[in-house]
Amino acid sequence: MDEAPPKSVWRHVSAYRTNLCDLYYSKPVSHWVLLFLSSMGMLVAFPASSLLSRIYFANGGKSKWVISWISVAGWPLVAIVLIPLYFFLKVFPTRLDLKLTSSYVVLGFLTSADNLMYAYAYAYLPASTAALLASTSLVFSALFGYLLVKNTMNLSIINSIVIITAAMTIIALDSSSDRYGYITDRQYVVGFVWDILGSALHGLIFALSEIVFVKLLGKSS
Repeated sequence: MDEAPPKSVWRHVSAYRTNLCDLYYSKPVSHWVLLFLSSMGMLVAFPASSLLSRIYFANGGKSKWVISWISVAGWPLVAIVLIPLYFFLKVFPTRLDLKLTSSYVVLGFLTSADNLMYAYAYAYLPASTAALLASTSLVFSALFGYLLVKNTMNLSIINSIVIITAAMTIIALDSSSDRYGYITDRQYVVGFVWDILGSALHGLIFALSEIVFVKLLGKSS
């Protein structure tokens, strides 16, 4: 017969479940609904944008600027949703000052540069490879969050960093297996480098946005 797990294991499981319940009840239902919708939006939008970008270049598209612009072209949809809420709920955005305006401008320019880097990556790399390399933004986000925002590094984050780094190394060592025939060695390397640099900048943008939330808006993101 299998031995029962030690009591210490059940104690940890029970404490973990209690913490999860406390966390759930500490937030309003609207918080979890918005979190769920945001997560689903990311799960759908990121793969879709990767595939559409690759389809554009595979069918003769050449303009990296078009892809860069389309990456942020959906902002009017957010404005359409938010503006009525400001009037109906009597909630208004934080008043702009010089520091906050400058921060938004800098983040906007960094986001534009980030989109352009990803455009070059998708021009030369298959969608699967480019998307996997882009996932290294999680690694850079954790590193910049630790260095700039002083976020904690737990075992789950370290494990994710190791796995993503290993996957990126495997791709680099086996780069010839997924390359399109019309892509030269130089173009593949350029796409690979731009994808990694774009991921690093993406992680930096997350950390800088967190600083803006904490330092200038007094909130935690």
